[in-house]
Amino acid sequence: MALLPLTGYRMIDFGTAWAGSVAGHILADMGAEVIKVESREKVDPLRHGPGPEIRDKLARATPEEKLELNPWFHLVNRGKLDITLNLKDPRGIGLLKKLVAQSDAVLDNFTPGVLERMGLGYSSLRRIKPDIVLVSLSSTGQRGPMADVRAYASTLAALCGIVSVIGYRNETVPGQMRFAYCDMNASIHGALALLIALLHRNHSGQGQYIDISQSETTTGLLGEAIMDYVINGRVWGPQGNGHRTMTPHGNYPCQGEDRWVSIAVDTDEEWESLCRALGDPPWSQESRFADKFGRLTHREELDKLIAGWTSNHTPYQVMETLQKAGVAAAPVLNLDQRCADPQLKAREDWLELDHPVAGKEPLYGISWKLAGTPGKIQGNAPLLGQHNDYIFSEILGLPEAEMESLIEEKVIH
Repeated sequence: MALLPLTGYRMIDFGTAWAGSVAGHILADMGAEVIKVESREKVDPLRHGPGPEIRDKLARATPEEKLELNPWFHLVNRGKLDITLNLKDPRGIGLLKKLVAQSDAVLDNFTPGVLERMGLGYSSLRRIKPDIVLVSLSSTGQRGPMADVRAYASTLAALCGIVSVIGYRNETVPGQMRFAYCDMNASIHGALALLIALLHRNHSGQGQYIDISQSETTTGLLGEAIMDYVINGRVWGPQGNGHRTMTPHGNYPCQGEDRWVSIAVDTDEEWESLCRALGDPPWSQESRFADKFGRLTHREELDKLIAGWTSNHTPYQVMETLQKAGVAAAPVLNLDQRCADPQLKAREDWLELDHPVAGKEPLYGISWKLAGTPGKIQGNAPLLGQHNDYIFSEILGLPEAEMESLIEEKVIH
């Protein structure tokens, strides 16, 4: 089997929760040795707070086992190594600096200034390893009047502007994103930026510092709304399921409880194909639907008519009928339906691993399929401090007596 693309690269991962951790697991999936840094005094918060889905396991678990049960942690830290260090002790910082000297990159999603206060800011790191690459994923970036803002996924989504267009039309209260989209999006940017910097380093011998604002990476997804404001002075509000130029466009009810299908029609040709697929019902020939302007003007009436047809079919029946006619349509899948979808199964969208504490768990697979070096989930998420012996004894070469002393004095802890 061919070596994975990042085999031979070593990354130090200070990432916590989603934003920092996802970037690290992407690199690990591609073959990099990613070393997650934690402390028993302050573990990754994703080790705490698992949901009710594992309540029974928690009730039977020991205190140490409870730190190894959260499936969220396992999703975004798979394939990494894990060390535990007391970063308030200068000796712990000293060990990290020795590890930096043998590494290619460092990742963090701390608030600006945290690494500097530990003596691990970019200026310090480059004195240890001149060609080191440091990637910092902070909420709003390393400089500016809001650089030190405290944020979670929901507040990041609010700050970047995307929340302002979520929700139903004509409602006064904007909607809210209920998942960590900004974190995941910023992490992918972080992994990409790091790879670009490593490519540059390999050509030039120069490392560099990468400052990523999580809110800015998501604002970039609002290109259409931003351009409309810049060119026309229009400020978008909540968009609902409608589209400014496409109709029908939305989710329509189907047979079964809470079953839906998504349909989107853009051109007149697609509209004509939709009408034929529906059997050219009389209403489809009405003058109010004759062109795109008319359909947009009467979108609410049109949506009701489309729903009248879809409600007599299952989502997959609607998809099959419309896709054959060249119309974009797909079922709205909830999570259990998504995991069972034959297309996603065929592409190994989910893989099952056997975690030593949690047991068998599904992990999402690798969505980009490189033909020659496809990547691979390197293993389970690490146990807390699982690789202390390997990192400190084998890589850094600490004598056994020194290791024992550092553990006893809670430096390696």
